[in-house]
Amino acid sequence: MDDIQIQGTSVPALGLGTWQLTGQSCRETVETALGMGYRHIDTAQAYGNERQVGLGMDAAAVDREDVFLTTKLDGSNRDERSVRRSTRESLNKLGTDYLDLLLIHWPNTPWMASLSETLGAMNDVVEEGLVRHIGVSNFSPSLLDRARDISSAPIFTDQVQYHPYWDQRKLLDYCRIHDVLLTAYSPLARGGVLDDPALVQIGNKYGKSPAQVALRWLVQQDGVAAIPKASSREHLEANLAVFDFELTDAEMERIRDPSKVKTGVQFVRSQLPF
Repeated sequence: MDDIQIQGTSVPALGLGTWQLTGQSCRETVETALGMGYRHIDTAQAYGNERQVGLGMDAAAVDREDVFLTTKLDGSNRDERSVRRSTRESLNKLGTDYLDLLLIHWPNTPWMASLSETLGAMNDVVEEGLVRHIGVSNFSPSLLDRARDISSAPIFTDQVQYHPYWDQRKLLDYCRIHDVLLTAYSPLARGGVLDDPALVQIGNKYGKSPAQVALRWLVQQDGVAAIPKASSREHLEANLAVFDFELTDAEMERIRDPSKVKTGVQFVRSQLPF
């Protein structure tokens, strides 16, 4: 497992996303993943699975200090009081004294608290020692820039959808300049990469699946971490097996320039609620 150095902190380049994982399946998946060597776990208040993630971490008997743990503020928890209350609730559900990373899940809408109020409260929980780093999710480069201006604590990451059909070069350039991690969710384009001809061809060269090539493409980029969701042991193992080969520069560029048809299809998929 490779690590990324951001703002003096080491973050595993590959993590486990837990969106749509619930109940016993979530607990067992987290426990299994940690047993395999995963050390980066991502959840959110909106996922409704923080307690199960915490139970999985406890069952794995891995030292808490060895796991980089992220959760995200729900849209209903953006005012100062709610940020403080919900952060403590998340800690209680996860069974931990601190979070490595707390994110704003989606940009604040006009009927929510202001971004300044939310970030101010997030700064407070950092000062209290409840959270080590704060960040954002689904922020554009301009909104990320605004968040960085507002917050006294550094913005550690912008977690966004990123895969071969979703160009994030502008955001990635900004993140690299300002030492901000880009965390890629839905890195397999909700299964869209699995039958991609270019990824199949490149994968055959290395004895890897299209999904493994897509993940390698992400983690081979400076300053990018990926958090694919997986629940089966087979997929968990396959996702980890992307650090024993390296794509050429030509292959990296070929993957970055997919067909416009596939890009359009994946855009439609990204808008679906399932």
